[in-house]
Amino acid sequence: MEGDLLKEEQKKALLEVINDPGYAPMKIKELAHLLQVQPEERERLDENLRELVKTAKVVLTKHGKYMPNKSSHVLAGKFIAHQKGFGFVRVEGQEDDIFIPATEVQGAFHGDLVTIKVNKGTPEGSGKRKEGRVVEVLERGRTDMVGTFEKSRNYGFVVLDNKKFSKDVFIRQGKENGAVSGHKVVVRITHWGDEDRKPEGEIVEIIGHVNDPGVDILSIVRDLGIPTEFPELVMAQSSHVSQTIPEEEAKRRLDIRSWQTVTIDGEDAKDLDDAITIRKKQDGYELGVHIADVSHYVREGTALDEEALERGTSVYLVDRVIPMLPHSLSNGICSLNAGEDRLALSCIMQVDNKGHVTSHKVAETLINVDRRMSYTEVKKILEDKDPDLVRECHAYLDMFKDMEELAALLRAKRKTRGSIDFDFPETKVILNEQGELVDIRAYDRNVATKIIEECMLLANETIAESYYWQQVPFVYRTHDEPDPDKIQALGEFIYNFGYHMKATGEIHPREIQKLLADIDGTPEEPIISRLTLRSMKQARYTVSNDGHYGLAAKFYCHFTSPIRRYPDLQIHRIIKEVLRGKMNESRIQHYDKILEKVAIRSSEMERRAAEAERETTKLKKVEYMAMHVGEAFQGVISGITGWGMYVELENTIEGLIHVTSLWDDYYYFDEKQHCMIGERTSKVFRMGDVLTVKVVGVDKDQRTIDFAIHDPEAEENPSRPQNGRAQSPRPQKQENRGSGARGNAAREKSKQGTGATREKSKQGTGAGRARTKQGTGGPGGGAPKQGDGNRGRTRKRKETKA
Repeated sequence: MEGDLLKEEQKKALLEVINDPGYAPMKIKELAHLLQVQPEERERLDENLRELVKTAKVVLTKHGKYMPNKSSHVLAGKFIAHQKGFGFVRVEGQEDDIFIPATEVQGAFHGDLVTIKVNKGTPEGSGKRKEGRVVEVLERGRTDMVGTFEKSRNYGFVVLDNKKFSKDVFIRQGKENGAVSGHKVVVRITHWGDEDRKPEGEIVEIIGHVNDPGVDILSIVRDLGIPTEFPELVMAQSSHVSQTIPEEEAKRRLDIRSWQTVTIDGEDAKDLDDAITIRKKQDGYELGVHIADVSHYVREGTALDEEALERGTSVYLVDRVIPMLPHSLSNGICSLNAGEDRLALSCIMQVDNKGHVTSHKVAETLINVDRRMSYTEVKKILEDKDPDLVRECHAYLDMFKDMEELAALLRAKRKTRGSIDFDFPETKVILNEQGELVDIRAYDRNVATKIIEECMLLANETIAESYYWQQVPFVYRTHDEPDPDKIQALGEFIYNFGYHMKATGEIHPREIQKLLADIDGTPEEPIISRLTLRSMKQARYTVSNDGHYGLAAKFYCHFTSPIRRYPDLQIHRIIKEVLRGKMNESRIQHYDKILEKVAIRSSEMERRAAEAERETTKLKKVEYMAMHVGEAFQGVISGITGWGMYVELENTIEGLIHVTSLWDDYYYFDEKQHCMIGERTSKVFRMGDVLTVKVVGVDKDQRTIDFAIHDPEAEENPSRPQNGRAQSPRPQKQENRGSGARGNAAREKSKQGTGATREKSKQGTGAGRARTKQGTGGPGGGAPKQGDGNRGRTRKRKETKA
C-alpha cells in the first residue's frame, strides 16, 4: 500500500511540474534531477512517466522529451488491426473506437500502444465515427507470435496465424532453431520492418507440426498468450495446501453438513464451485447457495494469488481446460465434491412466494454435498420422468421439484422487470477418448441449466445489493445501456420487417425484451436477434455499481465461481473481512487502491478467454465440415449480404453460399427487403428459408466454410447454363468509413459463429458480388468494426455470460 501511495504522489508531482506554465520540455534525467529522485527510485519514475504517456496526459517527443498534452485531438490507446490494413484505436474512457485508415497506420501492429491525432472534421454528437492517424508507436503490444514456418533455400519466413498481422515474418538463415517447413512455431520479432521491408524475427519455440494432434488448439492458446503451465513457486505453494480441513477451522464455522445438499453441473466438470440447498416453507422458500471458499486457500499477495490474477479466469476449450488455479486446488480441496467436508461461503436467502428476497444471511460454513448431479440427470428426472433415475434419486425428488418451482418464479419476476434473454443454441463439440473430433451438436438450455442459472443470478444480485449498502469497496459486474446510435440503427433495420421499437432517448430493457418476443419463431429471428445482441455493450467488471442493463438489475456482481473467476475470489475476501469485523479504514484504503486494477485485468482476461473459446470452436467446426465435403445438409438462411447468403445448420455450423454459386440467375441483394432476388426469374431467397446445401469447401486458415445449394439435377447435367459468370471465391469486404444508422447496423457476421469474417486475404475487393439495391453492405454499410463473437462453446451456465 505504501508503494502505491508513493507512486500516486510522484505522478501528481510530475503532472504539476510538466503542466506548469514555466516548464520547458525535459528528458527523464533532467526531471529526475529536478524532482530529486534518487538513483534507486529511477525505475519508478520511468514507470510513472510511461503511464502518463499511455493515458495521453503527457506527450513524449521524438527527441525523448516530456511535454504537456494541450490538444484534445492527441490521444493514446491500443491499436486494433484489421487484416486489410486499416484498424481502430481503443482509447480508455471513450465509448467509441477511432478509425485509422490503412494509409495512416504508420507501422503500428495489432495490440500496439500508440498515440494518434484525431481529425478535426468530425463534430461531436454527429453520429459519425471519428477518424485519425497514428503519430507514434509508444509500446509494442507483443513480440512473440505464432505461425507456420516455410523454408526456402537461404532463408525462411513465418506466415502468422493471426490475420490481423498481415505481413509474413522474414527468418534469416541460422535463426530457424531447427524448424522445418510445416512446423507451427513461436517467432520473436527482432525488427518491425517498414513500407519496404518485412518484419524480421527468430524462432524461439517449435509447437509441433501442423498435422500433429492438438497442435491447432495449442497454437491458438499460445498466440493469445494464455499460459498453460504454472510457475514452480505456484506449484510448490499449491502442493503444501492441506487436503483436509483443520478441526479448529471446522469448529469456527456454521456447520450445515446435515442439510440436504446437491451440486448440478455438466457431466465432464471437475471444478465444482457451487452447491444448492432448498427448503419449501408456507410463505416461500429458503434457498441456500453455497460457494467454495477458495479465499481460505489462496491468500492475498502469495504467488498463487498473483498467478490467479494474472490469468484472471479459467479457459474452457473444446479439448481441454486451462485452469486459473492448479488442479490440486481447482479439482481438489476447493471443489465441492460429494461426500467430502468442504469450506464454503454461503448466501442463505428467504424468498417469498412472489420471488422477492425478504432477508438473507451470509456465513462462512462447513458443508458436505450429498449427491453430485448432472444437468442431463436432473432434466431426465423433471422433464423425461426417467423411471430408473426417478427411483435412484427418490430422496431428492421433492428438492428438485422445489427448485423447478422457485426457478420458474424467479424467471417470471425477471421477465416482468425487463430482463433480456438471448436464447441462442450453444455448440457442443464431441471428442472421443483420444481427443479426436466425433460430432458437433446444438446444446440447448434445459430445466436443469435454468434452475442453476436462476439460483446463481439471485445470489449474485443479493450479495451485490447487500455490500453496496454497506458502502465497502467492491467489484461489480456492470452492463451499460446500449449506444443510442446503435439502437437507432437497429430500429431502422427492424422497420424493414414490420417491427417497431422506441429508438430514441432512454431505452428500457423491456423494449428489447418485447422485440425478442415479437420475432420469436419468425424467419427473421436469427438476424434480428444477432443484430440486437451486437447493439448491446459488453459486460465488464467495475468498482462502481452502475447496474446491469441486460438483466434489468440495479445491483449485480459475480460471487458464485471463485475457482474459475478472479473477481469472485476477490469479493470473497472482502465479504469475509466484513463478516469478521476487520474492514477498518486501513483495509478500505487498501482495497480502494487495488480493485480498479483487478477489475480492468479481469475484464481483459475474460475477453481473451472468450476469444480462445470462440476460435477453437470455429476451428473444430471447419475441421468437422472438412470431413463432410460433398455431403448435403439441411439448414436455414441466417444472413443475407451483397456477396451471398449464410446458412446455419441444425448443429449450429454456419457457412456461406457465395452469390457466384447461384447458377440459375443473376441475383441482386435488396437491402430494404433484406432478401436476394433473381433478376430474370424473380426468385427470392429470404431470411429463415429452409435450404438443402452441399459442403463445397473449407478454409482452415481463415476458418470459413463454403456451401452451395444442393441440386442433384444440375450436378447430373453439368452443361446447364451458368449465365456466363465466373465462379470466383469469396470477396473481401471493401473498406467503408460510413457510419450513422446504416454503418452501425452493418456489423455483418463479424461477431457471430463460424461465419465470422467471410473474406479471403488474397482475394480482391468484391469480384462476383451481387448487385445491391440501396447500398452495397449487408445489414447496412459503414465503417468496419472489430468484433468479439458470441457463438463459441460456453462453459457452464448463462449467468457466466451476464
